[in-house]
Amino acid sequence: MNDRDRADAVYAELLQRQGEQWVQPRVERTRRVLELLDDPQRTYRVVHITGTNGKTSTARIIESLIRAHGLRTGLFTSPHLERFTERILIDGEPADDGAVADAWDEITPFVQIVDAELAAAGDAPLTFFELLTVLGFVVAADAPVDVLVLEVGMGGSWDSTNTADGDVAVFAPIAMDHADRLGHTIEEIATVKAGIIKDGAAVVSARQTPEAERVLRAAAEAHGAPIAFEGQDFALVEQRLAVGGQQITVRGLGGTYSEEYLPLYGTHQGFNAALALAAVESLIGESTTSIPAGIVTEGLGEATSPGRLQLVGTAPTVLVDAAHNPHGAHALVTALHESFDFDEWGVVFGVLADKDAAGIVAELATAATRVFATAPESERARDADEVADLVEAAGLPVTVHPDLSDAVDAAREWAAASDRRAVVIAGSIVLAGEAIALSKAEDWKAGWAS
Repeated sequence: MNDRDRADAVYAELLQRQGEQWVQPRVERTRRVLELLDDPQRTYRVVHITGTNGKTSTARIIESLIRAHGLRTGLFTSPHLERFTERILIDGEPADDGAVADAWDEITPFVQIVDAELAAAGDAPLTFFELLTVLGFVVAADAPVDVLVLEVGMGGSWDSTNTADGDVAVFAPIAMDHADRLGHTIEEIATVKAGIIKDGAAVVSARQTPEAERVLRAAAEAHGAPIAFEGQDFALVEQRLAVGGQQITVRGLGGTYSEEYLPLYGTHQGFNAALALAAVESLIGESTTSIPAGIVTEGLGEATSPGRLQLVGTAPTVLVDAAHNPHGAHALVTALHESFDFDEWGVVFGVLADKDAAGIVAELATAATRVFATAPESERARDADEVADLVEAAGLPVTVHPDLSDAVDAAREWAAASDRRAVVIAGSIVLAGEAIALSKAEDWKAGWAS
């Protein structure tokens, strides 16, 4: 069996476990496996990231900035767009298939021990995400990396990733999401997320609502952790459009970074970059030393964020964005207005059933000319006819399509009728992954052939 087949077999085994959405506040199960493995997550420094939106983009910019320092990096994010090894990056590239399979062989005996202990106690076996977290920690330790940039799966305090002690705790904007698991108010959600703050860590945060800020300040004080907020202690000072992205000026914690190029679209990505710079200053310069200009230029200039305003097609223009809640959809719409010069947007839209579809539609309605309703390839997908009903209720013309390929064909044909039209595919990370794979298979950058 070759290494790719071995890695695919690991993923097949993970999929036999309770799924990624099956979460319980039981971080001690993950901790038990890691103890048996001699705590691989303690062999490198950790930047730990939570929040509701912008986590993955911020994590990727942080990783790029750290790597530009000449340090070896690991990056753990979720979910993946096309293949699960995207979740564990080493030096900016998906972990080697052989390294993933070897790490799985390394942890399997200890997983069996803990599963047996859980069964004896009448508890459910280790889950998909619990084991993926352990796998990520071991791959990073085996690499070995100097720093692991670690994105929370859900929440914070009881998330599997919270078995690591972050040297820096990073908070992207906190909004309502996963209310059934994290709480029904911003304060409750922020309290769960604040659980990643460890004694003596540095804390940096995006601008938050007053309720969330109060929670984070109290948690930081309780742990003796200095905390810095965007807009108060560091700031995105200026941003303007540039070819393929934007130029930004950031007042950091240790220095000011003027007119740096960021190859990502959207105002929100400028704020993510400011947060990332403050996090790296906190990690490497203890918040008092500026990052050398050449490192900032390299780190920001090489940052990528797949599935976030990603250009996947030309003639007509087709973008993919993973906006899967109202906050993300609002950021998408703002970016479409600010960063692109089109009169009409066709939106290919599919969403999972546990998401606030009506809230997402309300945001998209401010930019969409027409909607092509479909469904992601997931058991959790909301029916395309139900999606269309929500779109109609928002006053938009809509057609229903059985799958993404059919929806995109219709949308590209519609957009090709005018050079003032473009397409964006949005509503689900699952849908975004499908779209990226389909765009490569069908070569959407070759243009539309009628």
